[in-house]
Amino acid sequence: MPTPQRIILLTESNGWHCHQLQTAFATHHIETIPMSLRECRFDTTTRYGLHLPIFGRSLPDGIFIRGIPYGTFPQVSLRFGLLHALQQVGVPIYNLPSAILRSLDKSRTSFLLKQADLPTPPTWVCESRKQAYRILREAFAKGQEMVLKPLLGSQGSRLVRLRQGDKLPKPFLYEGVYYLQTFVAKPTAEFYDYRVFVIGGRAVAAMLRRHDHWITNHAQGASCQAVVLDEPLTYLAEAATMALQLDYAGVDIIDNGASQYYVLEVNGLPAWHGLQQVCSINLAQCLVEDFVKKLHLERNKNYCAVRCVATAQ
Repeated sequence: MPTPQRIILLTESNGWHCHQLQTAFATHHIETIPMSLRECRFDTTTRYGLHLPIFGRSLPDGIFIRGIPYGTFPQVSLRFGLLHALQQVGVPIYNLPSAILRSLDKSRTSFLLKQADLPTPPTWVCESRKQAYRILREAFAKGQEMVLKPLLGSQGSRLVRLRQGDKLPKPFLYEGVYYLQTFVAKPTAEFYDYRVFVIGGRAVAAMLRRHDHWITNHAQGASCQAVVLDEPLTYLAEAATMALQLDYAGVDIIDNGASQYYVLEVNGLPAWHGLQQVCSINLAQCLVEDFVKKLHLERNKNYCAVRCVATAQ
């Protein structure tokens, strides 16, 4: 079975991650074409009902999703509509758009983690400001603190730690949605958590992120150090990735200082620059190898389907 020759690398930046992936794909003699979903469109005058820059009316051999641009609800709906359409006409996609949607929406992630019986901090998501204040009052009465997060994305931005007496930010700052999660306190004033990278269902690398501030994202200036993938980290990261049905993911895990671990978030479009700096394996190469394996499986499945139809006729 010949190796596919051209794939789309969906990205909003031709920076470090893009270069790493292109180099890894080149070792498999696969040409990568960086592209933004902003450039794509539906076109029902074409064979497939789609138009992609460079490819025009034809289709790529696969799509690796590195980034999807934010936008208005209609823009985001259009972009995911394009991805679903590409999947429907048989283009292998890594990660699948439905899986990315599960991870983008923190409320769905929290729900799916709960359904999978995985430990995650108690979480409430609502639109009502009155309900949000009632949730806060009940938490404060128990001596707990809460974290307010934007429902979509963030990389550690717009996180607010709420204590007794604090008021909620104005609704428009969080687009009218309150995602409230119990703050996981440690017995000491240490601020750290873990990022575990999962590829093809297997945890391949992990790092500890430490900061002098409670927000420990690498994008917010946290330092990174490699850690051994012990059983709790491996199990939780792999199970969380499976719960969201992602091909690859960055899973954020925190402990309470007493050997109790909680899954905080599952990122379906994870960056890995910080992890690569402390990791001995080439993560881009691992990602590409898993994606190529998926492409071959899809091709074999389609080939067998065609043979079955031809035999039946």
